[in-house]
Amino acid sequence: MKILKALFLLLIIVGCKDAATSKVEKANNSDTIDSATKEFREFKVLDSKYLTNIQIWEALNKGLEDFTEAKYNALKPLVLEKDIPTLQGYILDGNLTYESLTKFYLFRIRKYDRENNLSLNAVIAINPNSIKEAKLRDEALRNRDVVAEDLKYSVYGMPILLKDNINTSEMATTAGAVALQNNNTKDAFIVSKLKAQGALILGKANLSEWAYFFCGDCPSGYSAIGGQTLNPYGRKTIDTGGSSSGSAVAVAANFCVAAIGSETSGSILSPSSQNSVVGLKPKIGLVSRAGIIPISSTLDTAGPIAKNVMDASIVLDAIYGYDAQDSKSFKSNNQKGGAVNYTKFKFASLRGKTFGAFKGLLEDSLYVKAIADLKSQGATIIEFEPKDYQLPDFLRLLNLDMKKDLPEYFSKYGDPSLGLKSVEDVMVFNLKDSINSMPYGQSLFEGIVADKATNEEFLEIKKQLKINGSLYFYFAKKQHNLDAFLSINNYHAGFAAVAEIPAITIPMGYSTTREPKGLTIIGDSEKEILEYAYLYEQASKKRVAPLKYD
Repeated sequence: MKILKALFLLLIIVGCKDAATSKVEKANNSDTIDSATKEFREFKVLDSKYLTNIQIWEALNKGLEDFTEAKYNALKPLVLEKDIPTLQGYILDGNLTYESLTKFYLFRIRKYDRENNLSLNAVIAINPNSIKEAKLRDEALRNRDVVAEDLKYSVYGMPILLKDNINTSEMATTAGAVALQNNNTKDAFIVSKLKAQGALILGKANLSEWAYFFCGDCPSGYSAIGGQTLNPYGRKTIDTGGSSSGSAVAVAANFCVAAIGSETSGSILSPSSQNSVVGLKPKIGLVSRAGIIPISSTLDTAGPIAKNVMDASIVLDAIYGYDAQDSKSFKSNNQKGGAVNYTKFKFASLRGKTFGAFKGLLEDSLYVKAIADLKSQGATIIEFEPKDYQLPDFLRLLNLDMKKDLPEYFSKYGDPSLGLKSVEDVMVFNLKDSINSMPYGQSLFEGIVADKATNEEFLEIKKQLKINGSLYFYFAKKQHNLDAFLSINNYHAGFAAVAEIPAITIPMGYSTTREPKGLTIIGDSEKEILEYAYLYEQASKKRVAPLKYD
């Protein structure tokens, strides 16, 4: 609060003014990258030129020989759309095993994901050890090496997909780029945390290449390695959002219990909204970025994507924590100084809570209905128009950060045998086979190389963006005593990014063209916005699974 007051005084000195929001307010000022707000594009490429079903499944086909279509169909009622506590309950009751759950998802991915009329291209790699590891989880449970009572809200044995910019030892980490096809690494910090708690890394999810900071005018969800990820609610008609496209699509299509995405500005919120799932962008530093291919050490974060708020809470509980290797990492403790538990919800209703609704969004009927659902839970809604802050040089911040952060990733976390040291090295590599490795070009990488700034200029860019982002929310929060803000999809992701505050999106329904939309809650605390989101979810129950993937 002291920092915000200081920012307030600083802005009073330099001067500021009020202005009405645009008709549909979005946080993609001229320099921000918000994929969900871009126009839908025609696809130059659909299927990967570098990956086939045979390659993906050759190590696991034998292990799936005993898992028949009949077994798959018998398990559907136990698995599809079920949350983690329910799945863990079925396992403890003997109706499921971790092995059968894992095989169910593997069978389903193989059945739907590639080279067929319903293909989504959401999964880029499968952990060849996944069945073996699931059997070990079952054995440990039988031997009582794990405490059954601790499993209900646990990631133990739960098959989770990682966005393919997150290092893991079982599979290469490619960011969807041909240059990184053989980037074999150790586990990222958050992957080590997942494994320590017994989570099962099922595989890697496709993404917008280089986390959508590469080609500029390419469709959401495209990467050279993974091909074009498609939206299960409209395979070639509805945008997937980006850049955590494969993570959100895989969760929406029930290819995994949950997935991990990453966000710089909108890259969890956008695809989660577009695919009718829950996505949480934590505040920067709550979740380690060590071992994750970067765009911006200033703004990057990883976060959970799940079918429901409870599962997102359980996954966040598993991955957050202090990491000395991450310059922005911090220790998150509760009021008594202990660890935060994100799965223990305390609010029975939203009575006494006040949310800010952007007037510029009130023409959206789904947004208006979501506000009514929140009111039914006791919330007070204040309609307001934010002050007219811009995000100057947002794109330059990303350019200047990635120019220094990517070489650091290569030197500390990448595979040294690749011989890559810089953005320029990747660009040179792509020119060897540009038609296949960069069919949409590499204009954003060209912008990174061209951009230059002194240290003083760079610090000023970061400082001004942080001020503008913080004050964008601060004035309204102070004036109306708000607990959180209500938005749509990733419309205000840029401001939340530079303010370094958390946001969560929850399904709020479908447009007249059946395009999913999400209610996005932006606030100060992950714990609180998770609870607000949970109560909204329980009151509205808007998620409907994609119809053709039953």
